[in-house]
Amino acid sequence: MEAASVRIEILNTGTELLLGSTLNTHGHWMGQELLKMGLRVQRQTTVPDGEAIHEAMRESVMRSDALIVTGGLGPTSDDLTREATAEVLGIEMIEDEQAVRTMREFFRARGYAAMPEGNRKQALVPVGADVLPNANGTAPGIYVPPRLGQASACAIFLLPGPPSELRPMFHEEAAPRLRALAGIEDAGEAVELKFVGIGESSFADGIDEDLQAIEGLEFGYCARLGELDLRLIGGNDAITAARDLVAKSFSKQYVSDDGSSLEEVVVREMASRGLKLATAESCTGGLIANRVTNVPGSSAVLTHGFVTYANEAKVGVLGVKEETLAKVGAVSEEVCREMAEGALAASGSDLAIAVTGIAGPGGGSDEKPIGTVFVGLAQKGKETFVLTKCDPRNRLSFKQQVSQLALDLVRRRVVHGE
Repeated sequence: MEAASVRIEILNTGTELLLGSTLNTHGHWMGQELLKMGLRVQRQTTVPDGEAIHEAMRESVMRSDALIVTGGLGPTSDDLTREATAEVLGIEMIEDEQAVRTMREFFRARGYAAMPEGNRKQALVPVGADVLPNANGTAPGIYVPPRLGQASACAIFLLPGPPSELRPMFHEEAAPRLRALAGIEDAGEAVELKFVGIGESSFADGIDEDLQAIEGLEFGYCARLGELDLRLIGGNDAITAARDLVAKSFSKQYVSDDGSSLEEVVVREMASRGLKLATAESCTGGLIANRVTNVPGSSAVLTHGFVTYANEAKVGVLGVKEETLAKVGAVSEEVCREMAEGALAASGSDLAIAVTGIAGPGGGSDEKPIGTVFVGLAQKGKETFVLTKCDPRNRLSFKQQVSQLALDLVRRRVVHGE
């Protein structure tokens, strides 16, 4: 079976997913992981806990080559994924003795005198199926090979709902079986290139026709707030040709091809050069520093995160001149410059990034409308640079966009010397 022809479907179970009380990240995450393998999800369905899974599974196995079911493997009465699988395939279930022993040890290692009797349900497995070990929870996963039972030639993977259990099991147990099912070694390559500082239409205008001319290449765009992803699917030669083309056309906007976020690239590039960073934030309220510190290893880069929301803080902490504030106001090129230079001096870092702006919904004027922002970059031995933009949007997306501008300014300085 060729990888491109493998029909993969995801069936999510859980009433909380449909009520919106829990964000369903499974489809997004597995779609990305499967794409890296050269496989694509054809359909995704979500059903509530309980009997609804029976009908959904019966339909899914008749149209798919591989079905991945998430959730419904718990010990309660509405966890019916195992039972539905056995019923749809027309096979019996048995208790797996090793699964029982593993669960007992799981509880014993956590200080319980005995395993709750209700958990024995989690050891029930359709006859002939493989038990997938779960090192992070009590519910083992289950793999039902194709043509096991009377109803379907579909391979079925039953995975636990919690992401901390599902993701390791997917990588360690499901992915190798999917590779074997699809003959994945012949699938080619799938990569995603990340860009910032350019919109989808401008990017496509500059490169779309040239990408279309590359034989055996499939590509698509995904625009997000402040960044653009270019998805490439094809053989190694096609991917290499596309990479070379993109590198020539958009080298300054290119961020990563390994899924790294902008902040991860900033931390990695600064750490590799032994550079230190300080942030001075007003309108973003610490978001830039927060994004940086979300990255493991950021302690090697970030020295200070100043949040100077009030004018008094700008003066007292960063040394912004009161006469500057009185003359041009807090949202101005002059104040942004003094914030960046003050943060650089106070921190002793190699670079300092500063932002001041009007997030809205109030506070704007004809001279400085809502969405106005100044982003300043100070560096030892170099003239301070201040970028001015006006990008009116809701308050939260404004903060995210400004943090994106600031981090990209740092990236460009560190990587390209801009």
